Amino acid sequence: MIIVLKKDATQEVIDHVVDKIKGTGLAVHISKGKERTIIGAIGDEALLSAIPMEALPGVESVMPILKPYKLVSKEFRKEGTIIDVEGVKIGDTTLQVIAGPCSVENKDSLIGCAMSVKSSGANILRGGAFKPRTSPYDFQGLGVEGLKLLAEAKKATGLPIISELMDPRDTEVFCEYVDIVQIGARNMQNFRLLTEVGKIRKPVLLKRGLAATLKEFLMSAEYIAAQGNSNIILCERGIRTYETATRNTLDLSAVPVLKEETHLPIFVDPSHAVGRWNLVAPLAKAAVAVGADGLMIEVHPDPENALCDGAQSLKPSKFARLMEEVKKVALAVGREF
Repeated sequence: MIIVLKKDATQEVIDHVVDKIKGTGLAVHISKGKERTIIGAIGDEALLSAIPMEALPGVESVMPILKPYKLVSKEFRKEGTIIDVEGVKIGDTTLQVIAGPCSVENKDSLIGCAMSVKSSGANILRGGAFKPRTSPYDFQGLGVEGLKLLAEAKKATGLPIISELMDPRDTEVFCEYVDIVQIGARNMQNFRLLTEVGKIRKPVLLKRGLAATLKEFLMSAEYIAAQGNSNIILCERGIRTYETATRNTLDLSAVPVLKEETHLPIFVDPSHAVGRWNLVAPLAKAAVAVGADGLMIEVHPDPENALCDGAQSLKPSKFARLMEEVKKVALAVGREF
């Protein structure tokens, strides 16, 4: 249930309404917009039936949330969520780009790649320290050492960093080194992991699962929000279909559909979607055209010898060319870049 407060509602009024809701045993989530404060009462709404909520001082209206996902729905928050990551505003009118290698391999390669993508227009550096691989014999990442190298790359370039968390036991060390915690497609419904990252205040980039519906995707985001962390970025990265021409099928229709359903910012990862570097550029531009708030693109200085996903990685020169093309599309659809 949503309790909309009047424009002039004081902190005393807010606290009074919150106390009333908590007294019924329901969870409370507060969203302060530009004009009004909205309080979400999450749980069995029947417990509120004995309280005349609309009669409480400062309450303007009371409405049920009809969607199964409550806190991430547009019913709960009409305004789009804007997440500030080290001064990079995600979710506003500026198109943001995350770029870097699939996995952290060594210091020189990482820092060189970071400097290159920054000069081309990327705002955030990506790099996998812990890698979920289909085969147990493939390169699994450098672990904590990889996180330390990412921190060195941040120091050298000023770029905020993002890396994938796979195990709840690593949450503390991730909070020490990274600016955005990534939850990969394979872990989209790892509810224990989602609950843990919901308890931190680091922004979380949540990737859509391999065969997840958009409802399931949003319900996973709800797990994070339900623990108090509303700094969530959704990332469409392709789903598994019968088509074999590409690694996955990039569902670009997900972007406008999600824009209608949620206030969270939405990114698109064309690299993992297609698995082929020569198809990344057209899909990246298409993602911007349909309304994505940002892109996540793999870049490697030597894709032929990359330890992970070289086939889908752009060389720095190709990434620079793509950024010039993306800028034109972004400006055409009213985005800043």
